This record gives sequence, structure tokens and C-alpha cells, in this order.
Amino acid sequence: MPQPLFVIPLWADLVAVGLGGIQGALFASGFRGDRRLDFLGVAIIGILMGMGGGLIRDLLLGLPPATLQSNWYLLTAIAAALVGMLLAGILARVNWLIVGLDAVVIGLFGAFGTSKALVVGLPLVPAVFVGVCAAVGGGVLRDVMMGLPVAIMHVGSLYAVAAGAGCLALASAAALGLDIGLAAVIGVSFTTVIRLLAVIFDLSLPEQRMLYRRKVAVETAAIPIVHPKA
Repeated sequence: MPQPLFVIPLWADLVAVGLGGIQGALFASGFRGDRRLDFLGVAIIGILMGMGGGLIRDLLLGLPPATLQSNWYLLTAIAAALVGMLLAGILARVNWLIVGLDAVVIGLFGAFGTSKALVVGLPLVPAVFVGVCAAVGGGVLRDVMMGLPVAIMHVGSLYAVAAGAGCLALASAAALGLDIGLAAVIGVSFTTVIRLLAVIFDLSLPEQRMLYRRKVAVETAAIPIVHPKA
């Protein structure tokens, strides 16, 4: 039995791709020293940020990647990366804009991923998982390509958590019978607000070793230390 298809409005998907492309180019343009990139390198990072989330979403759902079904996705990602590259010097002076752009991009990709997963029949929890993967996927690909530590795995402002909260809010609203479009708006809003609050107030999850430092200290104190004879 064929699965119902969920078509994200082209303009909305292209907005997400374009914003992601600009964000990726701004990120790549900021590197100095040994990690300086040429025009092609910055463009590739912009394209990955713009298209990565959608590709991961559709691969997880077993669907043909929407970003490869139209010329506009790649053209938009390339154009956005070039714009981000050209405006990097100007936009670097307005850090709040970059932070806001980052929050909105996470929210959009998370909302589109969760919405599409729900419509093709996934339960709430797997749908949220797909949404979070779509939200952070572009950033993960960016970090891997640039040889950087994957940002979402290290202590810092809430990133995947913000995406997860927005995706869960969307899925919960849809489960209560709300229109999927309106639920998506709620999801994007949740993610954006939580991400911005995390940056403004420097919020993050506890560092793993801080939780277990005392326990480890007690356990290791009980291990006898044998000093070799001279």
C-alpha cells in the first residue's frame, strides 16, 4: 500500500535552504590561519548547510531526496553561499543576526523533518528523531567536512535540545488534532526561542565528567598504588 506523500511548499523549503546556505558561508568565511578556505570551499560548506538537513531527512524516511528533484534547491544553495561569502564582513558586525539566523534555520529544518515524518505515518517519537536529525544534520556534515569536533556532541549552548523541544511541540500539537501547518509554526517558534535564550543566558547541559567526578574519585581512591622498587 503506497504511503501518503507530504509535499513541503517549494518556497518554504527554498527559504530554509537559502538561510542555511548563508549561515554555512558565514561560518566558513570566519576561519583564519591554517583553516582558511577558498571560494569553492566556502561554497561547498554553504551548500552542505543548505541541503544537508533535507537530504538526511529524506534518506531516513526512505524517500527520494526532495532537494534533488528540482534545479532550484542547488541553485538556491549556491546563490545563498555566494551572498553569505560577499556579506561576511558586514554581517560579522551584527552577531545577533547570525545567532538569530542559526536559531531559525534549526527550527525550519526540524519542523519540516518532523512534519514529513508524521504525514508518512511514523509514530511521534521516531518523527521527532527524524526532525532533530534534519535540524542538526547540516551542522554535523559541516563539522565533519572541515575536520572540526562535531558541535552537538560537546558542551555549549543548547542546540539539539532546542531542536528536540520544537519537534516535540510540533508532534504533540499535531497529535492533539492541530493542523500540521500551524503545528509547524509552533515548532519553529519553540526551537527559535529556546535556542536564543540558551545563547543569551549561556545555558548548556551539564558536562558529563562533572556528574561523575566525585564517584570516580571515590572509586579510584580505593585502588592500591604499587610503587616499583628502585
